[in-house]
Amino acid sequence: MARRAQPISALPGAGAALVVAALIFGTLAAVALRAEAGRGFGSSDWAALRFTLTQAGLSATLSVALAIGLARALARRRFFGRSVLIALLGAPFILPVIVAILGLLAVFGRAGWVSQALGLFGYEPLQIYGLHGVVLAHVFFNLPLATRLILQGWQEIPAERFRLAAQLNAGPRAIWQLLEAPMLLRVVPGALAVVFAICLSSFAVALTLGGGPRATTIELAIYQAFRFDFDLGRAALLSGVQLVLTGLAAFVALRVSAADGVGTGLDRALRRWDGDTGLARGLDAFWILSAALFLMLPLAAVVASGASGLFLLKPNVWMAALTSVLVSGLSTVVLLLLALPMAASVALGRSAMIEVAGILGLAASPLVIGTGLFIVIYPIADPFSLALPVTALVNAVMALPFALRILVPRAREVMARYGKLSLSLDMAGGPFLWRVFLPRMRAQVGFAAGLAAALSMGDLGVITLFADPEVATLPLQIYRLMGAYQMQAAAGAALLLLGLSMGAFWILDRGGRWHAEA
Repeated sequence: MARRAQPISALPGAGAALVVAALIFGTLAAVALRAEAGRGFGSSDWAALRFTLTQAGLSATLSVALAIGLARALARRRFFGRSVLIALLGAPFILPVIVAILGLLAVFGRAGWVSQALGLFGYEPLQIYGLHGVVLAHVFFNLPLATRLILQGWQEIPAERFRLAAQLNAGPRAIWQLLEAPMLLRVVPGALAVVFAICLSSFAVALTLGGGPRATTIELAIYQAFRFDFDLGRAALLSGVQLVLTGLAAFVALRVSAADGVGTGLDRALRRWDGDTGLARGLDAFWILSAALFLMLPLAAVVASGASGLFLLKPNVWMAALTSVLVSGLSTVVLLLLALPMAASVALGRSAMIEVAGILGLAASPLVIGTGLFIVIYPIADPFSLALPVTALVNAVMALPFALRILVPRAREVMARYGKLSLSLDMAGGPFLWRVFLPRMRAQVGFAAGLAAALSMGDLGVITLFADPEVATLPLQIYRLMGAYQMQAAAGAALLLLGLSMGAFWILDRGGRWHAEA
């Protein structure tokens, strides 16, 4: 039976998915084929694998465990500023990693605020480098994500069930056993898998806080194999291991998140009678205040220390800022050229392989993609002269999974609502794209573009492979300042990067929503 007519073709989306798959698997193959006969997994590789699994497991467990208490408190309480706090939970996701690390050092480092307070009571300063520092940074980044995932599960419990529990005089323990614990059994495994997958591919955190060979992740080992040893065989082997591990974690997350919900209700306002006791109020206040301090203090430290450091910035830092803006803009354009046709094809029902290609960015190592592109480009051009375009391309592919999660639901809605009507009016192809599809996707396109711009602006990844003293992005320049112990200047540059990242996200997201369909 012939396929039914569609307002636009699915071929551009399939082509974009093919480009993404070819980029990821092609660069991995280029590294593997160029490599000499490998020596297999050495002792340092096993150590990197063990540390990667250990830190990812600890980070995911702590992030989700803390998120349960925070999400429960937010689900039970209504207070002034609650919506602002929930919105701020998304800030660490687009926060440049190097900025967050500087903030964490200012609060938890040897000379940080917490260490100074401990010194007043005669205690030794905190040691932030090593496993505990990596885990601390990952919890900072992933606690908000885990909280949003688990809070969504609490909000899906119909208000009528809590009303019925109150009518039956069920106490907090009974409500926990009958309503909350079953929901957590459904939601928590998926949150664990998502955070675990994100922590597996950590690079910038391990690079700055790892603290030596005993605290090396697989991603950092790939960087060392290429940058210092140019051991392509080891880089390819480690990348394959990471691809399998992250792919398995992403597969588990998708399978678990597809589980059935807890039922529907009448969308009544939720009231939690089990939270009226003084003990419940005290516990909820503790969770909310502790989380707010943990997430906001590093940002406050960056602002406080960076304000004076702005006056110490040299011209090379401002040039690096301009470079970051250019790379971010190019990366955003590339992302939209890939994501929009892929989202449209998924909305048309051609979803299987295209969605798989979109998820590959979560599992692939950006460093290996960069290494593979170096190998491919080297015979025909100078790879170092193309460092910035390569960085923009890889950043776009890394942001693609998140952009598709933003674009696909709205694209499906637009196709379902306007697809048949457009065909009946003989409006297909370009006219449908420009007059119907894109105008009704403006808000989502702006959000995806802002997210991609912010993530690219703060990325410290592929540029570390190709950088030279003359060309650097702002995150790399901050890392160099930290290595030279110019912490005040690094703080000023971090404040500049924070402003650029947040500003890019706000401008693009706001621009997408301006006059967009509600």
